[in-house]
Amino acid sequence: MDNMTQKMQGLLMPKKKIHWVWKILSFAFFCIPVHGQEIIDENLETATFAGGCFWLVQHNFNQVDGVVSTKVGYTGGHKLDPCYEEVCSQETGHFEAVQVVYHSQKISYEELLDVYWKMIDPTRDDGQLEDYGPQYRPVIFYHNLYQKEAAERSKQALIQSKRFPQILVQILPETIFYIAEDHHQNYLDPCES
Repeated sequence: MDNMTQKMQGLLMPKKKIHWVWKILSFAFFCIPVHGQEIIDENLETATFAGGCFWLVQHNFNQVDGVVSTKVGYTGGHKLDPCYEEVCSQETGHFEAVQVVYHSQKISYEELLDVYWKMIDPTRDDGQLEDYGPQYRPVIFYHNLYQKEAAERSKQALIQSKRFPQILVQILPETIFYIAEDHHQNYLDPCES
């Protein structure tokens, strides 16, 4: 910052107050949730998956034909309107998750489950890859009875295949999904934003 700018800031507001104003504005910017839009096309369905860092999960689902859109966010916790920093504190109970909107005539929910099982390590319930912590646990969130039964069948098939010594992925009912801050959306796919 040049000398003139510092003098102008000093005249407008003391440095200590500028510091606190900046903190308050930063908190508001990073912690205000954005809520999703309602789906209109009857062939569009929603699925929600948690499986480690939401950036990678979103990137993987963005590559799948039939996936219309994805949003990263937070779900499964007890605090209203959490922001990234709060979720990372491990005190809100939220998971980093991805909400997938898909065209059911182009890809089935079962096919999305297959994609999901291939992108995660189902034997870990403490995180994925190098990301550890409760917010990184793998979970399939079902939106209806059909999804619940399909997820349970796919998990049972994986158990029966004996490819893994144990399957620790939870299957839970959907909860409020808080869309993450804009700078987290399509982080690994900037052209998708």
